[in-house]
Amino acid sequence: MQEEIKMIKKNKTWELVDYPNDKEIIGVKWVYKPKLYSDGSIQKHKARLVAKGYSQKYGVDYNETFAHVARLDTIRALVALAAQKKWHIHQLDVKSTFLNGYLEEEIYVEQPQGFVIPGKEDKVLKLKKALYGLKQAPRAWYSRIDEYYTSHEFRRSKSEPTLYIKTQSNNILIVSLYVDDLIYTGNNEKMMKEFKEDMMKTFEMTDLGLMHYFLGIEINQEKSGIFVSQKKYTESLLKKFKMSECKPVATPLVTNEKFRKEDGSNKADVSIYRSLIGSLLYLTATRPDIMYATSLLSRFMQNPTQVHYGAAKQILRYLQGTKDYGIWFKPTDKSILIGYTDSDWAGSMDDMKMLLNHLQKQNTSQQLLQPVKLYG
Repeated sequence: MQEEIKMIKKNKTWELVDYPNDKEIIGVKWVYKPKLYSDGSIQKHKARLVAKGYSQKYGVDYNETFAHVARLDTIRALVALAAQKKWHIHQLDVKSTFLNGYLEEEIYVEQPQGFVIPGKEDKVLKLKKALYGLKQAPRAWYSRIDEYYTSHEFRRSKSEPTLYIKTQSNNILIVSLYVDDLIYTGNNEKMMKEFKEDMMKTFEMTDLGLMHYFLGIEINQEKSGIFVSQKKYTESLLKKFKMSECKPVATPLVTNEKFRKEDGSNKADVSIYRSLIGSLLYLTATRPDIMYATSLLSRFMQNPTQVHYGAAKQILRYLQGTKDYGIWFKPTDKSILIGYTDSDWAGSMDDMKMLLNHLQKQNTSQQLLQPVKLYG
C-alpha cells in the first residue's frame, strides 16, 4: 500500500483540494491480489487503490470508455514469427498502468483509507490522471501510450491497433500491448535495449526479461523453437468444474455424434454451460485440437440440454489426459502460409442452413445434382 501511494504521488496523479459542492465525490477502496508465476507460485503481492467506478454516471463523470486490447491470434502470430526468425520475445510490466493516462473530465475522489491527511479530513482529491476502476481509465491509458509510440516513429497496425512496428534500415522492432503487459521482439539487440530503457524511464516499468507467462499462456523459448501451452489454466479449469479427478478419454467428442437443439433430455444450467464453453474457447488459443468440438457445442449456448453439457464434460475428460499439450513453433527452411478448412455443409441436424445457402447460389440443375462433391 505504501508503494502504491508512493507511485501515485510520483506520477502526480492527484492534488488535494476543497470539497466541491457541485461535484459527485467517488469513493475508493484497496484491492489486494498476488501476481503468480506460470507454475502457480507467488511472484509478488500487489495492492491497488481502486476507484468505485460503478458509481459514475454516463455523460456526467465520463463519456468515452472504449480501449483496444490485443487479440490472442495476434500474440500467437507474433510467437510464430519470432520462432521462424529465431528472435527472442521480451516482456515489460507497467507498475501502475492507469496512473499514466491523462483525464479529460473533472473527477474527484475521497482520500484513501489509512492515508487521510491529519487536519485535512474535509478535503478531497482532484484527479489529474486516471485511477484503476474509473470508467475512462483504459481509454486514458491507451491514448497516452499511443501518443508515445507515434511520437517515437512507430507505425500502428491497421488491423491490430495494439501492435506497433518500428523500422530503421534493415532493423525492425515489433511491440504488442495488452493493458499493463507489453511484449516486444526484433532483429536488433541494441534497438530493443534502447526501447526498453526509454520505456522504463518514461512509464516506470518492470523488466521481466524473456517472456515466460503472458495472459495465462506459458511460453518456453528454446534455440530449436518456442512452445506455448496452458497447463496451469487447464488444471484450474478442471478444478473449477469439479473434474480434476475424472478419468481421461482419448477423444474430445464421441465419433459421429450428432446434436440437436431439442434432443428430449432435461435442460442444463445455462450459466454453468456458458461459463464452461467460454473457458474452453479461451483454451483454444494453444489447443487447436479442441477447436471443432468447442465451436460445435457453442451453437447451443442459448438453450443447452444435459446432452450438450455431457459432451462438454467429455472435452474436460480429454483435457485431463492431455494437460501438457500445446503448440510447438519451430523454424522451417521454407516459410509457406498454409490454409485449412473443414466445412460440414450438412452437419446441422436442425436446419442444414449451410447446405441450403450453398444450393441457393447454384445456377444449374447439374450443379444441384452434385452436392456430394462438397465433401471431397
